[in-house]
Amino acid sequence: MIKKLIFLSFIPFLMTSCDLFKSDPVIKPSFDPHSYAQPEEAVVKHLSWEANIRFDERFIDAIATWQVECKQESKHVVFDSDRLVINNVWVDGKQTEWNIVQQKDHLGTGLVVDLPKKHKYKVEVKIQYRTVSSAKALFWAVPQQTYGKVDPFMFSQSQAILARTWIPCQDSPGIRFTYDAKVTVPTGMMALMSAENPVEKSFNGVYRFRMEQPIPSYLMAIAVGDIEYRAIGPKTGVYAEPGLINEAANEFSELNEMMAAAEKLYGTYVWGKYDILVLPPSFPFGGMENPRLTFATPTIISGDKSLVSLVAHELAHSWSGNLVTNRTWDDFWLNEGFTVYFENRIMEEVKGKEYANMLANLGYSDLMEELENLKDSPDDTKLKLDLAGRNPDDGMTSIAYEKGFFLLKLLEVNWGRENLDNFLRSYFAQYKFKVMDTESFVSLLRQQLGDGPYTELRIDEWIYKPGVPSNIPKINSERFNKVDIVASNWNAGMALSPEVAKEWTTHEWLRFIEKIPGNTAVERLKELDDSYGLTNSGNAEILCAWLEKSLMAGYDEVLPSTQKFLYRVGRRKFLVPIYKALIASNKKNIALDIYKEARGSYHAVSTQTIDDLLGFNA
Repeated sequence: MIKKLIFLSFIPFLMTSCDLFKSDPVIKPSFDPHSYAQPEEAVVKHLSWEANIRFDERFIDAIATWQVECKQESKHVVFDSDRLVINNVWVDGKQTEWNIVQQKDHLGTGLVVDLPKKHKYKVEVKIQYRTVSSAKALFWAVPQQTYGKVDPFMFSQSQAILARTWIPCQDSPGIRFTYDAKVTVPTGMMALMSAENPVEKSFNGVYRFRMEQPIPSYLMAIAVGDIEYRAIGPKTGVYAEPGLINEAANEFSELNEMMAAAEKLYGTYVWGKYDILVLPPSFPFGGMENPRLTFATPTIISGDKSLVSLVAHELAHSWSGNLVTNRTWDDFWLNEGFTVYFENRIMEEVKGKEYANMLANLGYSDLMEELENLKDSPDDTKLKLDLAGRNPDDGMTSIAYEKGFFLLKLLEVNWGRENLDNFLRSYFAQYKFKVMDTESFVSLLRQQLGDGPYTELRIDEWIYKPGVPSNIPKINSERFNKVDIVASNWNAGMALSPEVAKEWTTHEWLRFIEKIPGNTAVERLKELDDSYGLTNSGNAEILCAWLEKSLMAGYDEVLPSTQKFLYRVGRRKFLVPIYKALIASNKKNIALDIYKEARGSYHAVSTQTIDDLLGFNA
């Protein structure tokens, strides 16, 4: 039954005390502009989720039962939802009144559940509902969109605020809960979640899950398909479609070394197992750090393990992001900047310092490119953002990742690696399963560094000002220095030596392609292509960089390969630059024709971006 509601004022709960640092910074009351939840009145603590996955109709029938802690005088508990069909709501076993509050598109709606006039400190709220076929978090792949091309496949992508499209929840990164689940799927298929997972298919299609560590809603994840498991180590493994499982296991064979390196740096892995699930190519990201089960794009399977730094990145999130989480999406850099730094340290341990330096230099190029892309919106180049009234996806740029990385690198260079490591180790240990905002981190850092060094390093400028300060660390790469000489000679008309090129890693090829001028003659690009087969490269990173450069230069022989690539890959990182290159090279009509055909194979996270880019109305 629907009735009116007046929203109460909102003050999120504070962080608890700390004993590793001198004094715990008090997080000032702040409003999460991307959630309707009112955790100071009623906050979720545990979810029991029972669901039936309906592939034919493309929806989930479910009951979400929440254990909620609330003030005894609280009148309501508020959830986030987006296009969920709510059938019934009970509080402590009795039907109750509930209301839907409409708001802006990217926020969905508030689901306001009435509490009894007299209730306990803890209540149980049960919500019976189903998703809609267009739920933004869920992608329903038809058989043709999978590797095996026989069975369908479904997966979720909840970050940043899409969990509310498949579960009524308090969809803020500052709110954590534990969960258990019972999921029923068609027989012959396997279900996986961001929890303790099966390693074999169930005979009756029923799977049970448990996540004992508290997580925020954006780390809720589910996948269902024809999936097989292969162990890599005692607490590491990989899931993939049967036809891809051998390649995947081989590609990720260094996972145990990465885990050992990560634990050596910043402490014990606390999540039990660490597995990777290789998803269909429609997955919009390189990876998603769902606890215990990283979701990964198949585009990182190159056959030579050259792209596994992405796995190191997602593994690092088990500490930075999953263990200590940004309070709101304005503080996103606290997740990603830390993780890029941690990833770089893992890769240095596993592959050597020069390898890590190449990664850092590629990151620097990405940062400079992003600064140019955002030159008309300089506030978006700050680390601390203000995303109120906007989709939080707008803040998920290279600024959070690479500018955040270089700030930590600045601390390493000037404060000392050992000091920074000790600080981060204590930080992860003290604030595990808690949240952190920028101001509280600044207080901690100033306390550890001292006012003088803090000011001298211009930390506030790094965090609160646009652009990048002039004291950004310069990271030398001997291998890239050699590539730069080769690229300079090639640009001057010399041929690329096959003896040199055959020794290059993916990163050296990316550096070389980056150095090709935009006005390079088509004939020279064709010569290079004929010699090294770049247009038909099986390495997605190299192919994307080459297609983008070739399209901008007018080398139209790459158009068939471009079309094939855009049809089979849904990773937003690749889609955006190639569609932009088509537009910039006066081929927008071709881009639109391709997109009309390919759009159905992309996740909503990608289509939202490309729709805006092309001015496409679905």
